Amino acid sequence: MMRIGLGRDLHKLAEGRRFLLAGVEIPFTKGEAGHSDGDVLAHAVIDAFLGAAALGDIGEFFPPDDPAWKDADSMELLRQSWEKVKAKGWRLVNLDCCIICEKPKLLPYREKIRASLAAALDTDIGAVFVKAKTGEGLGSIGEGNAVEAEAICLLDAQRMHPKQ
Repeated sequence: MMRIGLGRDLHKLAEGRRFLLAGVEIPFTKGEAGHSDGDVLAHAVIDAFLGAAALGDIGEFFPPDDPAWKDADSMELLRQSWEKVKAKGWRLVNLDCCIICEKPKLLPYREKIRASLAAALDTDIGAVFVKAKTGEGLGSIGEGNAVEAEAICLLDAQRMHPKQ
C-alpha cells in the first residue's frame, strides 16, 4: 500500500529571528516568526508525512499555544513525528519540497537542506528534493514579508496494516 501526503506552511518574516530551512540557518536580515523556531520547511514536511500516514497534523502533536514548544527545534519535532510514522510501518519513498520566498536566494543552500532532511528522516539524499520559487513581487511573499513551504511525500507500507 502507498499513500501520498501534502504539507504546507506559511510564516511571516521578522527582524531578530533566524531564517531556518530544515534546520539549516541561512544568512538573512529577517527570519520566520513562530511559536517554535519557525522552520517553515520542517513544518510542511511534518504535515506531509503525518497526513499520508493518517496520524494527524503538526498542531495536534505540537500545539502552538503550548509553552512546551516555545522556541522548539523544528528538526527535533520532525524526527519525533517521523518516529511515530515509522512505528506504524511506513517508509519514505520520496519527498519533494518547494520553498517560496522573494529573498534570500536559496540555490547555494539546497544541498545542505536536502542533506539535513535526509539525515533527519534516515533516508538516502536521492529520495529528497528541494526547489525554490519567488513570489514574483506579488502579495506578502513577493513583498518579502513571508515565506511559504510545500512538501509532498510518498509513503510505502513496510507491512500490511489492519483497518484502523
